[in-house]
Amino acid sequence: MKKNILLLMLCVVSISALAQYRVEKVMEGLRVPWSISFINETKVLVTERNGKILIVDLENNTKQDLLKISDVAAQGQGGLLDIALSPYDRQTFYFTYSKKTSSGADTTLAIATFNENKVTQWNDLLVTVSNSDTSRHFGSRIVFIDKHVFFTVGDRGIRPNGQDLSTHAGSVLRLNIDGTVPHDNPFVKVKNARPEIWSFGHRNPQGLYFDQQTQDLWEIEHGPRGGDEINLIKKGANYGWAKTSYGKEYWGPLDVGESKEAEGVESPSKVYIPSIAPSGLLLYRGNRYPDFNGKLLTGALKLTHINVITMDENHSAVKEERILEDLQERIRDIKLSPDGWIYFTTDNGNIYRLQPNK
Repeated sequence: MKKNILLLMLCVVSISALAQYRVEKVMEGLRVPWSISFINETKVLVTERNGKILIVDLENNTKQDLLKISDVAAQGQGGLLDIALSPYDRQTFYFTYSKKTSSGADTTLAIATFNENKVTQWNDLLVTVSNSDTSRHFGSRIVFIDKHVFFTVGDRGIRPNGQDLSTHAGSVLRLNIDGTVPHDNPFVKVKNARPEIWSFGHRNPQGLYFDQQTQDLWEIEHGPRGGDEINLIKKGANYGWAKTSYGKEYWGPLDVGESKEAEGVESPSKVYIPSIAPSGLLLYRGNRYPDFNGKLLTGALKLTHINVITMDENHSAVKEERILEDLQERIRDIKLSPDGWIYFTTDNGNIYRLQPNK
């Protein structure tokens, strides 16, 4: 279905409307904290890109090593990536990483159990197939929906991967929580297709969020030079990369792909031109930040701010606002704590809590 392209391209940007928010640094000295997941109101699991998983106490400003992954390919855009505590078993967590393989590295989903700050066992659930030896576009974010785990994989720097169902690259994947393939995945019976694929045609998705209230699954991904996208994810849908894109080639003022939109391709809910380089995604619902209620928030790596998006009833972006530009840090992950505070991590090694300036 076609979207209102003018609305996508000219979405209003406001920089000062949300100036009533400030930040409180609650942890520093981490090594590129790629993701956090809350154990309780004060303790979080943290992935450092170099391969360490930590438990960080945000109240006492302490950290403790929990697990070191030795075969992480922490180079280029790879490393230890997302982490998510299971909502079904609070002593189990899932994480993604770029695993060293014979072909170079591949995005991998792993599961681990821990007790009293010690990991008792862990193992890989899926080492994805990408047909790539690059160190680019690994993804990767994790969410849980109805006893299933979803996670994203980038196109691994190989554009045709986005439209190739024989590779996991450029896709949102869906597994049962034990790592097996659900029988109702859309491509289970398609010859030569990877049965774990839920949607495809993605470039480098580094944000994924499931909204319990509406049952919507939202994704945000890096475009090329321009063309970052927010997408509403649907079962079996094609999101176009690299057949369609709003971005330009890095080497010249030429459009990427055949067109911006096409029949049979899901149109984005929002396109960023120029790119902000998004990472992490949250749809906020709550009372602590009334200005954010019902809005999408994502971190910006390139343009160093938190991006706040207002959506309409048709799932199209109608307003964009930017906060914390003065912080000038690459914002990597953004999460909501059990007691309703927004926290975010930065590539400078910091964890911050967002505070109303009232």
